[in-house]
Amino acid sequence: MACPFCAILAGLAPASMVAESQRAVAFLDLRQAVPGHVLVVPRTHIGTVYELEAEVAAEVMQLAVRVARALRAALDPPGLNLWQSNGEAGGQEVPHFHLHVQPRCPHDGLLRIYPHGAPAPADAASLQQLAERLRPHLRAGAPAILPEF
Repeated sequence: MACPFCAILAGLAPASMVAESQRAVAFLDLRQAVPGHVLVVPRTHIGTVYELEAEVAAEVMQLAVRVARALRAALDPPGLNLWQSNGEAGGQEVPHFHLHVQPRCPHDGLLRIYPHGAPAPADAASLQQLAERLRPHLRAGAPAILPEF
């Protein structure tokens, strides 16, 4: 099976299951940079967030919240990240939509969002122009994928 998450879901590959729902499952990531790193995935193969249906997205997020609360209760991490990546440029390593639930500790070296320092705030006119470009694509019936910038 080409997709490792589909292999886990089919029972062909081992995983340490944490929780499940009708449309999603949560299991420990094999790479535990910080104890408690959990992946939440849909039960069906969905490549990226762009293909995710609303009902599945809602259930994945609800399960992620349950996992986050369990991590807080069991491990009491000082912080927590939820992150999701799409495409090679976005850092997606497995082509099956998944949401990371990652406990965080100060100075753990993970997920340096701005490795060269935070960028300066954009000017209001540029932000307004970008918002205007996005809004038509959010209307009902609009194409799900935005054109290239």
